[in-house]
Amino acid sequence: MSVVDRDAPAVRLSLIERVDPVWWVIGLVLLAMPAFASNFFLFQVFGWTFILGMIALSLMFLAGYGGMVSLLQMTVAALAGYMVAILGTSGVALSIGLPWWIHIPAAILIAAIFATLIGALAVRTEGIYTIMITLAIASAFFYFTRQNYGVFNGYSGFNLVVPPRLFGVDWRQPVPFYYLTLGCAVLSYAAVVYVSRAPFGLALQGVRDNPRRMAALGFSVTAHRIAAYTFASVIAAMGGILLVWQNAQISPGTAGLPAVFDILVIAVVGGLKRPIGPFIGALIYVLLRVFSPDVLLAFGLSGERFKLIIGLGFLLIVFFSPDGVLGLWEKWRARQARGSDPLRGGRP
Repeated sequence: MSVVDRDAPAVRLSLIERVDPVWWVIGLVLLAMPAFASNFFLFQVFGWTFILGMIALSLMFLAGYGGMVSLLQMTVAALAGYMVAILGTSGVALSIGLPWWIHIPAAILIAAIFATLIGALAVRTEGIYTIMITLAIASAFFYFTRQNYGVFNGYSGFNLVVPPRLFGVDWRQPVPFYYLTLGCAVLSYAAVVYVSRAPFGLALQGVRDNPRRMAALGFSVTAHRIAAYTFASVIAAMGGILLVWQNAQISPGTAGLPAVFDILVIAVVGGLKRPIGPFIGALIYVLLRVFSPDVLLAFGLSGERFKLIIGLGFLLIVFFSPDGVLGLWEKWRARQARGSDPLRGGRP
């Protein structure tokens, strides 16, 4: 019979011990980034990376945890951006001029309602049909905003759309905007990680893997899928608002089909299995988007062909790893583990 020491303290790992040290190092580097990075990198590179990463994260949540590849996420982001411009203030007389504490939540709410209604339609299809329905709606939204002048101001859109000045801080300056986008990206990432481990997220993954069995267990497959659209739309809407603030304007091109496909490319390149994947894909995309024109010009080619480099990079990554950059990383780690295993002929 074993004897249990009741006075022995329970072994509980602290927050610092539970988190991989690599994440603490990355966190410290990101927090200290303004100390050694230029304003261009803070605002244009990292700010844009966090924004596109959030929008792609909403797609990753639907595709990775729900098994639903939606091309609607950039449309949801653009709708939230338009609502901020219309309900708030801008350089166009169509703007209503509501205070920030009204027009920002209202923009997110309207985008969430829109995504929920479209999701209620899209979840009744699967596979390529879901992609086609969401693509058709994204295309219709683009042409509607371009042709509607009474609300969306047509082709011109809205300019001078800037974040509100809170606590005496101009949030569009490089350092404040960097921390604003970083904070929103961290909150979005944490929300996805938490929800994926919560009962709803686990049920959603069960619906992804075997909807018939989940329905037999009493779960509403349709309700879980629609709720996933609603949750993902909130993250996409936040990214859309930040995108409008960064550019200080919004036009139909923000919701154009190239932007819609860019989000899909970002999510796939980074990886659809983990929430960090979209941010990795966004960083790769932004670096290629910003610096590839210079590379092309150095070789005597037109800088307008930057999409060629982005496309080639996408093809190479998908060819060698369908799971994106994270898949390549996991394959490399598995190869290293086999090489160090003496039972498999590796060095001890």
